[in-house]
Amino acid sequence: MQKFRLISSLFILTLMISAPLTQSIYADEQEKDDDYYQMMKLFADTYEQIERNYVKDIDRRVLLEAAIRGMVKELDQYSNYISPKDLSRFNQVVEQEFGGIGIQVHIDDDNGRLTVMTPLPGTPAYKAGIRAGDIIDSIEGKTTKGFTLPQAIKILKGRAGEKVNMSVIHKGTKKAEPLTIKREIIHVATVLGDTYKSDDSWDFMLNKKDKIGYIRLTHFSRHSSEELREAIEDLKKQGMKGLVLDLRFNPGGLLSQATEISDMFIESGKIVSTKGRNSRNRKWEATKEGTYSGFPMAIIVNRYSASASEILSACLQDHKRAVIVGERTWGKGSVQNVIELEEGDSALKLTTASYHRPSGKNIHRFPGAKDSDVWGVTPDENYRLRLTDDELEALGVYRRSRDILDHSAKLDDEFKDKQLELALKYIKDSLSGKIKPTDKEAANKEEAKKPEKKPAEKDAKPAKKAAGLPQPAKEKLVIKIT
Repeated sequence: MQKFRLISSLFILTLMISAPLTQSIYADEQEKDDDYYQMMKLFADTYEQIERNYVKDIDRRVLLEAAIRGMVKELDQYSNYISPKDLSRFNQVVEQEFGGIGIQVHIDDDNGRLTVMTPLPGTPAYKAGIRAGDIIDSIEGKTTKGFTLPQAIKILKGRAGEKVNMSVIHKGTKKAEPLTIKREIIHVATVLGDTYKSDDSWDFMLNKKDKIGYIRLTHFSRHSSEELREAIEDLKKQGMKGLVLDLRFNPGGLLSQATEISDMFIESGKIVSTKGRNSRNRKWEATKEGTYSGFPMAIIVNRYSASASEILSACLQDHKRAVIVGERTWGKGSVQNVIELEEGDSALKLTTASYHRPSGKNIHRFPGAKDSDVWGVTPDENYRLRLTDDELEALGVYRRSRDILDHSAKLDDEFKDKQLELALKYIKDSLSGKIKPTDKEAANKEEAKKPEKKPAEKDAKPAKKAAGLPQPAKEKLVIKIT
């Protein structure tokens, strides 16, 4: 009985102590709610005053979108509001897919006409006989003289299955040929080689004597990992002994693709981790299945390699799987979620987390960061080579010229890509034994020498799926890190 009274007294005492605390917490929450109400009232009153009393009529939608953009502008440079009219273009950048005829165009400096830079292999334009250097004389009966690029692109793109009528002056002729081309879904490849082969597919074997492969990855889009795996399998059939992966000018893309591609080259360990204020911390780990190992690898980066490019290069550098060549990267270590608004008609790209490389070192270049601070991905010692602005521009011109699908054009083989040459030197030195491989590289080589086990047909898994990796088809929200 006495024990019961003691417990009862303690319970009553606890209630007496907690009551003021509960009231205090309630008061704090009530004060926050009142502040929130007053702020929303201020916003509504301002909106109403402008809409009712401004000197001219103004569209309510314009006011609302301006307010949203104003809020997002206060956050960071990577968060932004995507309006309904901009959403389609944004999705095309993410997916690297759109309805069109499959050509790259520009306004020719010499004649001011809308000119084809190159058709994309296998597209409707390619099948219709459109080639590099052709002039598009008219579209849907309208002359293209005086057209701007945005005007031309807007007309040429459209729904798959619809037809576009145009007239084309083929290179070397003067008479315009009328063409009717049916639009298709155009998939823009993100995995490119150095030049096109005679069958108009990419040639990924740069050095056929030493069997050194070369792959350019332009973005991390929905199908990049599939494209990359196909390219590597093609190189393996040709007896590849070393690989150069070019990430220069790659602005990033989907986090899922960065982790999947990283997982292709390491057998175990952390790939990347993310931390956010209101999102759960996540960590991606590599798995052994489907790993490409047993050959030296170099990754070329420059000051415009950002985001997903930095995840991939940092991961392979920290795991000593590849040497990093070139110059310090952009320095973007934040993750954006693309959140649907208005039932998918518009969207909010919002920074929700930061990502961290396996070593734990910082990648993000914060405002006011100095060159002496730790940010970005710095190339390995003896492989740092920064190009001047003029050299960078010349490199861009050179690379674009080799992307043109025109077998009659003479390729510029005299241009010296200094960063690529440095990457090739590393691969050759590794193959010749001049560079002693790290313990992990040596282990990979020994593993590659072992006879490959042939699994039963039903158990065969041609592609690697890392445990815990977000699979694109199942993602509700697109995690984009450009």
